[in-house]
Amino acid sequence: MKKVYACLLGDWVCLNDDPECVMTDFNKSPDLWWEESAPVYSPVSKDPELENSLYGQDYVKITYMGRVYRIHPMFIQILY
Repeated sequence: MKKVYACLLGDWVCLNDDPECVMTDFNKSPDLWWEESAPVYSPVSKDPELENSLYGQDYVKITYMGRVYRIHPMFIQILY
């Protein structure tokens, strides 16, 4: 099993430690999310109105310990 870590609010946590943790809008477990090519929100063509907005930036949606986070993919690490 691979361990998926994310920096949430400044603390690195193992997402696999929460059995209810899901990734993206497709509600995949951290393991399944990684195995299925680790999709992130990253539109090919940006909406001009969101070009300079945080809402238009790349992110991964994570539900961990009952809270929903949107983080940049650079704050995720995989441990084999």
